[in-house]
Amino acid sequence: MKRWMILLVTVMMVNFCFQTVCADEKKKKKTVKKEEPVVRTPVKKLGKYERLFKGKSHETAKGGFMTLHKVDGKLYFELPVKMMGREMLLASTTTETSDNSVAINGYKPKTPMHICFTLADSTVHMRQVNARISYDATDSRVQQVVGQNFINPILEAYKVLAYTPDSSAVVFEMTALFTGGDESVSPISEGSYPLTYKASLNRSLSSLEEIKAFEDNVSVKSSLSYKVSAKLLTRMLYDNRPLTIKATRTLLLLPEDRMRPRLSDSRLGVFLTYKQHISGEEDRLQTYTLANRWRLEPKDVEAFKRGELVEPVKPIVFYLDDLFPELWKQPLREGLVRWNKAFEKIGFKNVVQVLDFPTDDPDFDPDNLKYSCIRYVPSTVQNAMGPSWVDPVTGEILNASILVYNDIVKMLINWRFVQTAQLDPRIRSKQLSDELLKESLAYVVSHEMGHCLGLMHNMAASAAIPVDSLRSAKFMRKYGTTPSIMDYARFNYVAQPGDKGVKLTPPDLGVYDEFVIKWLYSYFPGMNSMREEAKELESWVDAKAGDPMYRYGKQQMASRYDPSALEEDLGDDPMKAGDYGIKNLKYILSNLNKWILDDETAEHRQGFYNQIVNQYSRYLQNVVYCVGGIYLTEAKDGTPAKRFVAVPKAKQKAAVNWVIRQIRNNDWLDNREVCSKFGLHTKASATVNRAVAGLLSQIYMNVTLSSYVAEKNPYTVGEFFNDFYTGVWDSALNGRKLTSGDKLLQKAMVDMMSKSLTVIGGNKFGLTNASRISSDIAYAPSIREICLYGLDESGTIDRYARELEEIEAREGKEYMTEQMKLSGFGYGYGWQNVVACDAIDESTTYYYDAALKIKALLEKRIPTANATDKVHYQAMLFSVKRMLGVN
Repeated sequence: MKRWMILLVTVMMVNFCFQTVCADEKKKKKTVKKEEPVVRTPVKKLGKYERLFKGKSHETAKGGFMTLHKVDGKLYFELPVKMMGREMLLASTTTETSDNSVAINGYKPKTPMHICFTLADSTVHMRQVNARISYDATDSRVQQVVGQNFINPILEAYKVLAYTPDSSAVVFEMTALFTGGDESVSPISEGSYPLTYKASLNRSLSSLEEIKAFEDNVSVKSSLSYKVSAKLLTRMLYDNRPLTIKATRTLLLLPEDRMRPRLSDSRLGVFLTYKQHISGEEDRLQTYTLANRWRLEPKDVEAFKRGELVEPVKPIVFYLDDLFPELWKQPLREGLVRWNKAFEKIGFKNVVQVLDFPTDDPDFDPDNLKYSCIRYVPSTVQNAMGPSWVDPVTGEILNASILVYNDIVKMLINWRFVQTAQLDPRIRSKQLSDELLKESLAYVVSHEMGHCLGLMHNMAASAAIPVDSLRSAKFMRKYGTTPSIMDYARFNYVAQPGDKGVKLTPPDLGVYDEFVIKWLYSYFPGMNSMREEAKELESWVDAKAGDPMYRYGKQQMASRYDPSALEEDLGDDPMKAGDYGIKNLKYILSNLNKWILDDETAEHRQGFYNQIVNQYSRYLQNVVYCVGGIYLTEAKDGTPAKRFVAVPKAKQKAAVNWVIRQIRNNDWLDNREVCSKFGLHTKASATVNRAVAGLLSQIYMNVTLSSYVAEKNPYTVGEFFNDFYTGVWDSALNGRKLTSGDKLLQKAMVDMMSKSLTVIGGNKFGLTNASRISSDIAYAPSIREICLYGLDESGTIDRYARELEEIEAREGKEYMTEQMKLSGFGYGYGWQNVVACDAIDESTTYYYDAALKIKALLEKRIPTANATDKVHYQAMLFSVKRMLGVN
């Protein structure tokens, strides 16, 4: 037992020692671990920036000044903090469309937004830049005034979603602006009164597509779906028609080193950027305008100073749409580059360049604001346009487009046929020859390029040329039909069939066009300021003052006073030009069936016939505006030019008689041999005479003002009414048989008497139920005139002109309202507004006097008149008696 106890103690002691050794070994192992720790990678926590994109469909476009992210159908801007406050333009262009009457590919219907972004705490503000105000930045007081009164208004606010890891840029969502219905970036035209569009965006069918980023701009393409309604006046043409558009929006960073602006001169027709200057010295707000122009500076200034031709640092490059027919491409290029002749005269070469759409450049996008293009538009519109967009701070033209509609060919053949077929056998067919097509296309696109270079219409240019000079081969070789292709002076309708070697087309460039290019783009290396340049430029225009070849005439839209500044006219005397033109129309009409063959349906002959009627109407209306006419010229004190001069009395009297003679004797328009081939219709002469008689009966408002401003020997309202009475009632005064023109004139005069005599207590009883025409409307062109003269350069009104005529005929109204005058027609300096003449209007007195004379005349004439004429005269007498309140 004792032995067993000893053995047990011994075993326990050994076991204890073993455990102690193990424990010591474990301690040693732990100690080793502390000395040599195992390194493990910790799990990194994602930041806000990474979480925006992690695990999502993510596309990135990184450019020189900002980055775009497209994430699960949403758009994010990553804008560097250093770019906050930098000015940009945001433009919207149609790229694809299901209806190009509402949205035209390549067109920017809205002025690009001038914006900047600012950062405030956790919010990014998109602001509209208040660019109209200018001031001296060195004047601290004025700077404070501007800072308090003309801040940039906030348009939208965006929450900062994240900063980039290096905190150099912020990220915010911009999806709504590019897929929403913001009108400021809408690719849809709203139209122009009387034709307007209303579009409603379907957001559920709209989405983001392609994103791109470049050195100074980014672009976003969106697919947008709308419901569109169109209205002509009060008539709904269609309602909620589906429309799908792919739109390209460009955000362009504007340069900090800006072009030196050029102060405008109202004596030249250039597009303008309006400004207001706050002067510290004079303590007033002064309105002024800058001329819109491209930035043109010589690459080699020293060579330029030596008089050598030098290329510009930045040429004006246009890209030619590859969708144009091959035949069109060469004349389109030629029409643009012919402006280089004007630039060479001021020291620049290769300024205007035309390149094909590149096929090997993935960055090229014709709808990006960086590229100026000539675009092909498949449409029934017979037109072309040349809009441009500028830096609102300086007026620098940054982008321009020329849109050429394919049906312009129809317009060209109509022009050439009715204006030159008397002398040019090449045009006596249903279609333009390749030679004539190219010649005419080059002219049209050159006119549009003039707009893209900053030139407005100059409607007074062609009036500088004596009418008979248009028949001179020598004169026409030198000058063409006009001193400016920016006039609506088309082709030589004055030249007669026997004239030999007479040019029938406008010049490549007129002397006025070259002068405006010199004024706009001359570079002055020795001058240091805009004001210094302006003094020199002003002296150039002073030297041309009083020279009709350099006279600028505004396009007349809200009123028509100046007979020398009308569209579609030639020469300095509309009566003489009209006589020549009418001879030619008679000659063309008499040969129409002989020249136009293989026309079984008479479709082409009827089209040409309608153009002959329209051309004749223009001749008559051009002369009507001599009655009460006032020549208007932008003038400066101390120069020979005068601001307004009444048309001489003798010319006004002659114009009244000329128009009345035409209305009385234009049944040649109703050529039975030609018209019998057409469908059921009324006589064209009746339609023309009705319109012109109505205009002539209203023109007394112009006579009122013209006589008021005449310096001596005015053509008075009394004399006008006497001449009007004598001409209109010539049949009764001289006992001759009535013509259809006589009847229309007499009804028109009696109608106007009814509207006027109610003012002094007479009875309202005319031959129509129309109300008295307002003095404002009396001056303004009707919508029919807008179409006739081609005043609607967008072409939207002309498309529905026939429908408008149907409405007017049904409702017995002329739709020319104040709304139309404010609808956006006209350009640049705008137009001469209507001058209120109510205070000096004595027309009611003279209409009353005319009513008494007509009553006495008809009472004397009716007993001896033939049976047919007697019925008409009795109706006239009945109306006049009712107006006067007698039996």
